[in-house]
Amino acid sequence: MSYFEIQGGHSLKGEIQPQGAKNEALQVICAVLLTDQEVIIENIPEIRDVLKLIELLGNLGVKTNRLSKGVYSFTADSVDLAFLDSPEFKKQGAALRGSIMIVGPLLSRFGKGYIPSPGGDKIGRRRLDTHFEGFMALGAKFEYLPEQTFYRVHSDHLQGAYLHLDEASVTGTANIVMAAVLAHGTTTIYNAACEPYLQQLCNMLNSMGAKIEGIGSNKLTIEGVSSMKGCTHRCLPDMIEIGSFIGMAAITQSDIRLKNCRVDQLGIIPRTFQRLGIHLEIQGDDIYIPQNDHYEIDSFIDGSILTISDQIWPGFTPDLISIALVTATQARGTVLIHQKMFESRLFFVDNLIDMGAQIILCDPHRATVIGLDRRTQLKGITMSSPDIRAGVALLIAAMSAKGKSTIKNIEQIDRGYEKIEERLNPLGAQITRFD
Repeated sequence: MSYFEIQGGHSLKGEIQPQGAKNEALQVICAVLLTDQEVIIENIPEIRDVLKLIELLGNLGVKTNRLSKGVYSFTADSVDLAFLDSPEFKKQGAALRGSIMIVGPLLSRFGKGYIPSPGGDKIGRRRLDTHFEGFMALGAKFEYLPEQTFYRVHSDHLQGAYLHLDEASVTGTANIVMAAVLAHGTTTIYNAACEPYLQQLCNMLNSMGAKIEGIGSNKLTIEGVSSMKGCTHRCLPDMIEIGSFIGMAAITQSDIRLKNCRVDQLGIIPRTFQRLGIHLEIQGDDIYIPQNDHYEIDSFIDGSILTISDQIWPGFTPDLISIALVTATQARGTVLIHQKMFESRLFFVDNLIDMGAQIILCDPHRATVIGLDRRTQLKGITMSSPDIRAGVALLIAAMSAKGKSTIKNIEQIDRGYEKIEERLNPLGAQITRFD
């Protein structure tokens, strides 16, 4: 198992280019199963989860070819459906949360889709009901094999339907959209997710010949087509990495420019960090964070303590709650962090408390952070990364801390951030990987 050693207390200076969006890449890569023609996807982040999905598709019979860094071609003209019944598929699919999104396109094009209960972060319950209820509304038959924790759906033909989703699940919406594009008739999805990742997927599907209206809203209308064609698609910059680097720059008193951020797709992310007191400047499509010697948390207009909570888009993404929390530890003032969606995502704060942060964990969903305002520096400790986002939050804390920190289980960080130490060390970080 790999680990990081971090010598903290160093400011960073320079420019950094955000990687491609992980969550988008997982969706659009699955969409290549909808056509037998070549699909080229650019700006793919070469991180653990994405590479595992590409490997899974290759084993399924999809021809995959790395054209250059972050650019891959996919041709799904000889898909081996027998692989879905193999022990290897059950092992690979169970190790990757994003594997659930192969079910929609397989069901749509081939009439069946299988998946073992997928893995991923241990951040609380992440149910799959929305996916399979959507497939059943389109006419698919559902089977669950509890002794194998294996899910199956199959249908001779899917029929368009009206769906009102029980939750605005991003992956659930993506999966149902991919199933509906080749269904007979018209499908309407209400309470659909509308994250930029989902918008990108829908735009890609339209370039492949789909007919999707309402992109960017919570009501999607999909007119089924008989076949799909190839296309070239480019992933957005990763807004979670952008938010992570904003928080990192502030807490480490760094002078950082984030290049080519697609600011028009970031929603309220920059504004949320500004409410934590961080000074940042939008310069064209770059975000410049000058050295923040001090940053003061805002309050509500009646003077009450600011609350930062996760919301479905266009609210604040839950993937940045951990980053906002660790950033607040060295701010001036107090903030309530409310993680609504996942009941285990705040448990990493025990590590921050051991580092000297002043945090009250109110319950599994809420934590009150009393900022130290740099009067006391966090101290280095040994800790373990519980999930992708908490892992990076702990890395950011270690970079600002006094002395040496060790972070174990960094495979979790590798699942979401591409060669992060190789990108941050040239800016002045001191992060060493040990295998």
